[in-house]
Amino acid sequence: MVNIAIFASGNGSNFENIIQEINNGHVNNAVCKVLIIDKEHAYAKERAEKLHIPCVYVNPKAYAGKEPYEQEILSILKEHQVELIVLAGYMRFIGKVLLESFPRRIINLHPAYLPNFPGAHSIQDAYEAKVDFTGVTVHFVDEGVDTGEIIHQEKITIDSTWSLETLEDHVHALEYDIFPKVIKHVCKMIESEEA
Repeated sequence: MVNIAIFASGNGSNFENIIQEINNGHVNNAVCKVLIIDKEHAYAKERAEKLHIPCVYVNPKAYAGKEPYEQEILSILKEHQVELIVLAGYMRFIGKVLLESFPRRIINLHPAYLPNFPGAHSIQDAYEAKVDFTGVTVHFVDEGVDTGEIIHQEKITIDSTWSLETLEDHVHALEYDIFPKVIKHVCKMIESEEA
């Protein structure tokens, strides 16, 4: 079993989906030890309460900079013996403290077919660019913006009649499908490294 921590900033729908996939046995090699949020009123917190997952709010504004903020997070991760960090709608860049403590052990879900449309508004960017396809990518996190090594990605062909909301629905459906599978795969890699 691999101990994971999930980081979220907002709604937490991907967080909840991952926990449900763990609970129903589809991701049978991971256990979520803690949810870390950086926004006090993130709806993810309410989801965590319902799912009986410990949730810790770490306020970035309470620290002098990214390093002390991440040191605080690191101490929480150590306390929970976390082996893998899963970013599920976490809207902050990961800094040196966590990158050095978790090499190739931080994964991110990005709602686009990287390297196309990195950054915060990728679904809208793809929609406004009127491209033929977008997708979902899960990648390891490095110092760059959505530049880490790609673990898995899938395409969505965009129908020209779709609204932005329809495209968002298709992207989210694909996220819910592939992210738990990739987490399971990465946990297998970690277990084989440790065996």
